[in-house]
Amino acid sequence: MDDLDALGRSLLNSKDGGAIRALAESREAESLARALGPDAGREAEAALRSGDGEKLKALLSGVLSTREGRALAEAVSRLGGEK
Repeated sequence: MDDLDALGRSLLNSKDGGAIRALAESREAESLARALGPDAGREAEAALRSGDGEKLKALLSGVLSTREGRALAEAVSRLGGEK
């Protein structure tokens, strides 16, 4: 848990931290969270901790199969390219 918590803090404290927060609080993120259900976050965390690549791939596939998930993924991919 410490590694994931440290990664989260690092991302939020980076130059893109404000944009990451805004994306996490966006209507798309809220809609996606409702669509994925209450256990999606715990499932993703468990897969990350155990190194279960197949489970992570399945979860990501589910996210990207939604309009909201694709919109968020596109927004995240643009973060690194902004100057």
